[in-house]
Amino acid sequence: MDNFLDNKRVKQIVEFLNSLDIRSNRFVEIINSSDRSIIGTFNEALTHSSYSKVINYEKLEFFGDAVLRLSASEFIDNTYSNLNVGRRSELRSLIVSDEWLTKLGDKICIEKVINIGPKAINDENAKDTIIAETTEALIGAIYKCFNSITEVNLWLDIFWKKDSELFFKKPYKFNAKSSLQEWCQSKGYELPIYKINEVSKSHGDPKRFSCEIFLNGSKEASCFGKSHKKAEKNAASILIEKIFIEEQSNSSN
Repeated sequence: MDNFLDNKRVKQIVEFLNSLDIRSNRFVEIINSSDRSIIGTFNEALTHSSYSKVINYEKLEFFGDAVLRLSASEFIDNTYSNLNVGRRSELRSLIVSDEWLTKLGDKICIEKVINIGPKAINDENAKDTIIAETTEALIGAIYKCFNSITEVNLWLDIFWKKDSELFFKKPYKFNAKSSLQEWCQSKGYELPIYKINEVSKSHGDPKRFSCEIFLNGSKEASCFGKSHKKAEKNAASILIEKIFIEEQSNSSN
């Protein structure tokens, strides 16, 4: 593994890990010791399979999936002990989702430290997936290096607390398409129809696709996205927010 670790790469990884601001003296001490075995594990987590078929994040991502679910379960149990099992499952699904991992990866700028091959680096369609998978591998690496979930919780609980509060305030925002479908069913309406148009040929363009949502034949919302899925989610989010505001207004009158 040391063959992948010149001094420049070691320094890059150490600086990145320190930027995570994990408030553990043990974590800071071990990371700044630049132990080659420890840094090598993080290098593995931050290496895409397009860069190396031998040493890459795939095993740590698989491991990180289990760590993430356990860590999230501990967070929910410690923070929201009165939640019933159904609500716990809903919340955990949110805070271990690929979409949540992608957002976390973007926040910590993980893309800047991923070793990635030339073919994958320009694949905008795979970008979100790579960020989510690498972030999950990073979580696995933190557990592996410290043989403890403590450091994982110290890092992630801060993010989870903010997202959980928003979830309880506006749960429909986190799964807008499902929320919209459930609302239509509760009103006896037909299911929403999503119409997608490709308006740009540029991969990664946030306005590459447009989506229009029709309810009972009437167009109710539209939005853009860099993929079919993203355009649909964005449009559904706009519409369910509009419905929520209208219903809140009507109930207060």
